[in-house]
Amino acid sequence: MEKLFKLKENNTNVKTEIIAGITTFLAMSYILAVNPGYLGGLPGASSAAVFMATALSAAIATLCMAFFANYPVALASGMGLNAFFAFTVCGSMGYSYEVALTAILIEGIIFMLLSLFKFREALVNKIPANLKFGITAGIGLFITIIALINAKIVVADPATTVALGNLASAPVVLALVGLLIIGVFQHFKVPGGILLGIIVTWVLGIAAELIGWYVPDPANGVYSVIPSLTWDSIKANFAAPALFKFDFAFIGKNIAGFALVVFTFLYTDIFDTVGTLIGVAEKGNLLDENGELPKAKGALMADAVGTVVGACLGTSTVTSYVESSAGVAAGGRTGLTAVVTAVMFLIAIVFAPIFLAIPGFATTPAMLYVGLLMLSSIKKVDFGGDAADTIGAFLAIIMMPLTYSIANGIMFGMLAWVILKLVTGKAKDISAVMWVSVVLFAIYIGLKAAGLA
Repeated sequence: MEKLFKLKENNTNVKTEIIAGITTFLAMSYILAVNPGYLGGLPGASSAAVFMATALSAAIATLCMAFFANYPVALASGMGLNAFFAFTVCGSMGYSYEVALTAILIEGIIFMLLSLFKFREALVNKIPANLKFGITAGIGLFITIIALINAKIVVADPATTVALGNLASAPVVLALVGLLIIGVFQHFKVPGGILLGIIVTWVLGIAAELIGWYVPDPANGVYSVIPSLTWDSIKANFAAPALFKFDFAFIGKNIAGFALVVFTFLYTDIFDTVGTLIGVAEKGNLLDENGELPKAKGALMADAVGTVVGACLGTSTVTSYVESSAGVAAGGRTGLTAVVTAVMFLIAIVFAPIFLAIPGFATTPAMLYVGLLMLSSIKKVDFGGDAADTIGAFLAIIMMPLTYSIANGIMFGMLAWVILKLVTGKAKDISAVMWVSVVLFAIYIGLKAAGLA
């Protein structure tokens, strides 16, 4: 383990890495339930096959991250990207499941080329320091609002847009109590405090269901927080993934439409991945003295390989998960954390009923605590310096949670930074990578304005 992952050099040990890997898995395991729900009903797909593809592609991509870059970052089919796949590409645009998978495959191949030519690596490393701290803090708020909405602590309101959820609701109460439990564990420096917080909150949820306070909602895919280990429940999750279901003939029939789909997948995944890697690396002290990410090429190549493998297995774009921050907060510092998470995805194929029974309100406390830790990077943002740095970081921080997109936060932050550098006569500070990014933003904004993306 020491030779493979350099544990001592990274001030960690096997026990800590195992706990961190399990914590990361539990924080992101919801994708095993959500992705089959999104893609499983599409013509040509099935929920069981998508479940298998999701678990296998996550395990393979996360192992690539472990051995290509030695980072505690896990990957799986990305939220948002899977919704675009199901509801836009295969929904409103009317393309088939096979056409969407073909677009993902092409996107993954382009990612590999961009990683080989170090464009994505340069993008990670050439983002200004103030923007990096702003991105990390913004991701903290983004994680927080996702967790609050998932647990219904924050709900939609026609008058005020958002409002406080029902404080008599078991999920709301249990999620908030779970955060306090993690706070107590962290105060007393209990090893694996975040993981223990998830488990204790889950146990409290089981007790709440048994006494009738918590009633699962089948409409939201939650049948019980008490796992069922009958043979039928286990067997139901075994199905061969939909291998190589591509439709290359479509490219010749509608190359413009196909190119649009590929670009949208490409754009969103590039900046989601960059934001996630920066945020997780900054909180895990993985950036070097120059604020750059060593072995970024390997990390980005793992992302690209995951996307290609995912397409071949029959699932949507595989990307780095911001929930990896939960494992980093639990002490994960090396690829051993990622290996453990990958193994958990493989185990989940057999014990899916257990993992799928872990409710959202049990992982919410962990994500809220991680959001707190990542938001603390706001202390490093220089709000009294250069206008471009200040406003760029500010927009990155607020636009991620308020537009529900890491990519949007990066776009607004970087655009503001470049424009203000130009206006204030500091164009020489703008790197080539930042210029290329602005061009990508301009294309994307144009497509959005035309209703095409």
